[in-house]
Amino acid sequence: MKLSAVPEVFPLLRPFVLSRGGRTEARVLTVTAETDGAEGRGECVPYARYGESMESVTWAIDELPEGLDRGYLQTLLPPGAARNAVDCALWDMEAKRIGRPVWEMAGLTAPPEPVTTAVTISLAAPEAMRAEAARRANWPLLKIKLGGEADMARLEAVRAGAPAARIVIDANEGWTPEFYAEIAPRLVALGVEMVEQPLPAGADDALGEMARPLPVCADESCHDRASLPRLVGLYDIVNVKLDKAGGLTEALLLRDAARAAGFGVMVGCMVGSSLAMAPAVLVAQDADVVDLDGPLLLAADRANGLLYDAAGVHPPEPELWG
Repeated sequence: MKLSAVPEVFPLLRPFVLSRGGRTEARVLTVTAETDGAEGRGECVPYARYGESMESVTWAIDELPEGLDRGYLQTLLPPGAARNAVDCALWDMEAKRIGRPVWEMAGLTAPPEPVTTAVTISLAAPEAMRAEAARRANWPLLKIKLGGEADMARLEAVRAGAPAARIVIDANEGWTPEFYAEIAPRLVALGVEMVEQPLPAGADDALGEMARPLPVCADESCHDRASLPRLVGLYDIVNVKLDKAGGLTEALLLRDAARAAGFGVMVGCMVGSSLAMAPAVLVAQDADVVDLDGPLLLAADRANGLLYDAAGVHPPEPELWG
């Protein structure tokens, strides 16, 4: 079995900004696995927040031994971008080798269906966010990036631009306990349905001592199943991302373990192409919140990209993945 990893760049439609900074392009690593005439692909986004770089992830993949399968891979690499891209490529390769779709191999009881996904409005001045919200007002669910002193003005502007839309918000670790406690009732009054990662990971114990008038979702605080015990009593929902969990294999297990522990499930993504979203659509089939809008942020997606329409994001065609 042969593995190769190639960096690719996808320009964005417009700058994507959150509390930690912004970007104008999606830099991804595309992994191809080949054996017996079958080829599978996976995509990851190395993320500096988790100590990853394009170089470090490429090196980790290049150092993998021959004779690799999905089970062995779990023991060789930790959760993260490198394991994600390889794991998803192995799923895809095996599906094409044996002529069965990944959803069957993964034990789903029925073919995957379209799921409603949030579309993200990135951090900007209130008037700019209002204009973007108005442009997206007919979308069923908006995810609003926040994380600064003007956040209530931003959120009020978004609500004015999209008065009927469902709204979830993501602070990306940008708030203090005092700020969150102060604005939480106002979030409820504006119809916000969920707040994602209001406090920094590792400094979020304060959530256990605070009222939670709306559900709180762990993103940066939740990576794989090992994260879950610490989150009990702090969060209501966990965000399953393949780049954090280390692939479809662990993401499916994390989803089920989170449910068993009493958490709601969100399925999210980094900013990437349809190849990165494709396996996540399988994980998202019974999720409470879905945020798989990465391709909608790109100036141009891959060939055979995912279909987005009024029904949501559709499962991938075999030409893309799975």
